[in-house]
Amino acid sequence: MPAPLDDVVVLEIDNWMAAPSAGAVLADMGARVIKIEPISGDPMRGMGRPVKGDRFDAGLQDYDFQFDVDNRGKESIAIALDQPEGAALVRQLAQQADIFMCNLLTKRQQKFGLDPESLFKSNPKLVHATLTGYGTSGPDAWRPGYDVTAFFGRSGLYDSMREGDEGMVPMARPAQGDHTTGLAMVGAILGALRLAEKSGAGQVVETSLYEAAVWTQASDYAVTAVDHMPVRKRRRDQLLTITGNRFPCGDGNWVVFNMLPDAAYWPRLCKAIGLQDMIDEERFVDPKARYQNMAELIEIFDQALAAKSRDEWGKIFDDAGLIWGPVMGLHEVPQDPHAQELGMFPTIEHPQLGSYNTVNIPMRFATADVKPQGPAPQLGEHSAQILRDFGIDDAVIATLQEAGTVAQN
Repeated sequence: MPAPLDDVVVLEIDNWMAAPSAGAVLADMGARVIKIEPISGDPMRGMGRPVKGDRFDAGLQDYDFQFDVDNRGKESIAIALDQPEGAALVRQLAQQADIFMCNLLTKRQQKFGLDPESLFKSNPKLVHATLTGYGTSGPDAWRPGYDVTAFFGRSGLYDSMREGDEGMVPMARPAQGDHTTGLAMVGAILGALRLAEKSGAGQVVETSLYEAAVWTQASDYAVTAVDHMPVRKRRRDQLLTITGNRFPCGDGNWVVFNMLPDAAYWPRLCKAIGLQDMIDEERFVDPKARYQNMAELIEIFDQALAAKSRDEWGKIFDDAGLIWGPVMGLHEVPQDPHAQELGMFPTIEHPQLGSYNTVNIPMRFATADVKPQGPAPQLGEHSAQILRDFGIDDAVIATLQEAGTVAQN
């Protein structure tokens, strides 16, 4: 089967996770993604958590799977961008690319001649894509941003996730905001590529961690942008419905319900957990009464659900036709039969280390070859071959390597 982007060449200058994750998606779609790294490499290299357990050989124990997931299927060339010859070399490569993507702030793009205006002079059909913390314009465009600061903090997401006004600010898991913003970057790039192909004119697109985070909260902001009122941060005993709440089970695991309207599911839920005598009790007779007595109701439900484990309750909930979900641990999800059926953790074959599981992108194609195309490259692994493919002869390559402009493989 063909891949959707198998004739597309992408140049990528970025680091950490957000923009690289977009490049990984494009590589999964078949694009030739060339990662241009500094001579010292992407600082994310070697920072991933090592695998645990004694069933892995030394190679896999030392392998950086977190770097791999955002850089799989790419080629790597290491170029000293701070040397005039290095910046000129990147501009030369961009003449034959379809997409140039980066996470460089505007001043750095201009410093190296990698801004849209400069690159369009020699490649007027180029798609130029930028991912930053806060965008390329506005009073804080200069500000570096990571997902914990720009995506979770500045956007209001951390604050809205607190339970009550005095609740602790939660901590996000690594790169959640990065990967979400990476998907926004992919969408912008594909739209711009379509326009460039139709019009023959270059396109400039961008996204930011800040903007992507606000979009993920669009249901809240649809109202808050109008009335500018703070969102109430409700504790579990302050939620509007008992049928849209979350509960601990007897084994310490949790379940979450989302059954609306409350009145339609209240009798069914009570029967399922053995509280049928409460269905018509005056304290809980209708949604308003249940809301007014939510703290008491939560305590009763917690006691009832403590009688069985999460998975035991799950079978009962399914038989009762309830809408629920298990709160699963990260370590459980790769073994989830449904995740396996969807192919959420496919296998990559590494030429030296053998096979290992990775994480699939959240999109599937019925008649296209979209999948992880291979492991992440070693630093500068393809430097010489990339330059040859772009028409640079071996004598020039040797000169660039001797000068330290391009790292030798």
